[in-house]
Amino acid sequence: MTSLAWVNDVALPVHIIAVLGILVPLLLQANKSERKIGVGVFYSGVLALVAGLLMVGIRTPLHNQNADKWPLLNNAWVGTKFLILLIILGLIYRNFKKPVVKNSIWALLVALTCANILIAIFW
Repeated sequence: MTSLAWVNDVALPVHIIAVLGILVPLLLQANKSERKIGVGVFYSGVLALVAGLLMVGIRTPLHNQNADKWPLLNNAWVGTKFLILLIILGLIYRNFKKPVVKNSIWALLVALTCANILIAIFW
């Protein structure tokens, strides 16, 4: 196993845990009437972004080493996930200092995070 493969094997679970770090705190507030976004949700989003960019960045060298094991990524897939995550981060950044978040913003964050997960699984 090369060092790049090892980095990918570490970055993938970090990315998954970071995305769950966005979704789980949001879902834990589903029964609350006044919802708030913690700063940890923002940092989880940044960590998911960094880990995702790391995995995308090392995919080409891994593909050059072993094209059968590491196929090239679909750029539309990566771009869609990247755009959704940037929208999530923007919404979180604009709202994590507010004492109460609108229900529509909260629902949009949950929907976009779930959409990002479903795109990762099924596309």
